[in-house]
Amino acid sequence: MKEGFQPISNVGPDGFVNSVKFYLSLLVDFQTLTALPQLRSVMKHFKGEVLDVGCGQSPYKFLLNKDNTIYYGIDISESDRFKYNNPKITSFNGEDIPFGDEKFDGLICTEVLEHVEHYQRLIDEMHRVMKTGATGIITVPWSTRYHYIPWDFFRYTPSSLKTMFAKFSEAKITHRGTDVTVMANKVIVMFIRNLMPVVAWKWVLTPLWLLLTPILGLAILMGHLSVWFGLGTDEDPLGYTIVVRK
Repeated sequence: MKEGFQPISNVGPDGFVNSVKFYLSLLVDFQTLTALPQLRSVMKHFKGEVLDVGCGQSPYKFLLNKDNTIYYGIDISESDRFKYNNPKITSFNGEDIPFGDEKFDGLICTEVLEHVEHYQRLIDEMHRVMKTGATGIITVPWSTRYHYIPWDFFRYTPSSLKTMFAKFSEAKITHRGTDVTVMANKVIVMFIRNLMPVVAWKWVLTPLWLLLTPILGLAILMGHLSVWFGLGTDEDPLGYTIVVRK
């Protein structure tokens, strides 16, 4: 199966150009927009050694207080297949975290577990390397397209997430966005796919999609209203955030 387009590499606001890209992307990237406040609320309290599992380009490292944290990023050696190239991190095999028991005071893992075939192995490894009393924050998508094909294996319900993180003493699961946010996101993806088609003949339809851009503008507005005011139901969200404590 050929992927229409891969997700844009998520890069944090490091420097002027990347800062502009990051904050402008929040206008249409509701996955990041809804995850960011939850990540910030947890990560601002991190102190000591912090592990970012499947870190990619370390887009959320900027949320840490660099004066009282030490950041460690790990990702698979084949991360370039996801358009990531981060030489400042440690490579691993995607399952066995290459650090000793009870090393880390905090842990981050964002939008990774859906790409891990043996996800329980990796979750158990997260538990192993976290100190007793340490906090971790994990995000997973729910309503999102099949992406990074064929390395996209799962979507998880709150019921399954409770089982997956049962080893932790606490695991609080919250939704990100609502069904209105999801619908807005779907419209945005549809427009991106058709305004930048990978099939050559579809370029002839580009003028039609340009004429329909008011619909895109309305979808973006409805998406932001759903985030600001909680419009819609949380039974079909964009994704879930799990805050765990060992």
